[in-house]
Amino acid sequence: MLEVYSWPTPNGHKVHIMLEEIGLPYRAVPVDIGRGAQFEPAFLRISPNNKIPALIDPDGPEGKPISLFESGAILLYLAGKTGRLLPDSVQGRYEVLQWLMFQVGGVGPMLGQAHHFRMYAPEKIPYAIDRYTQEAQRLYHVIDKRLAQSRYVGGPEYSIADIAIWPWLRSWKNQGVNLSDYPHLKGWFDELDHRPAVKRGLAVLADLRRPQLDDRAREALFGQQQLQQR
Repeated sequence: MLEVYSWPTPNGHKVHIMLEEIGLPYRAVPVDIGRGAQFEPAFLRISPNNKIPALIDPDGPEGKPISLFESGAILLYLAGKTGRLLPDSVQGRYEVLQWLMFQVGGVGPMLGQAHHFRMYAPEKIPYAIDRYTQEAQRLYHVIDKRLAQSRYVGGPEYSIADIAIWPWLRSWKNQGVNLSDYPHLKGWFDELDHRPAVKRGLAVLADLRRPQLDDRAREALFGQQQLQQR
């Protein structure tokens, strides 16, 4: 059985949704990032960047166990393992992969910064708030424009590109975005929101998440503890 070490965040949700879509049996192991569990030696052995999610597959390539960190790499691995949610054709595959990289290099980091400076930073810095809010709006526009031309982000079929991007857009209000300004994106967003596997993926570990950050969580997520664990 697969083991996914995770927490109910956008990057965790990506892998939870993927596992629900492909139907492989798995066990979700909570890593409470607000309490510093990501710094425990056992977790660092499979995720040296101290970030969730991480995956262990006891039946990996050639029947040997494999562990993986980075959500994008995990999505690719699971797609390859099952032959699902990634096109077989070379052109179709790279069309999906470019949008997966768009999420990994743009959507995740930039929307994460928008969340941080708008919601969590102890000091409200107008330049940072404006910078990342505008970048969030720009990224939404890119996705909306794409979805005006294509049913799904990666092409005509639902794929790991959609799974990677969608969870990051659930907090659009916190990112300074009005979803109704992006009608093509909103239609796609609502469609995925109703997928049974997406609903099941969002429910994974959801009862463990705390609604607000306390001082301990802020230190674990944003403080010097990050540096001390190197």
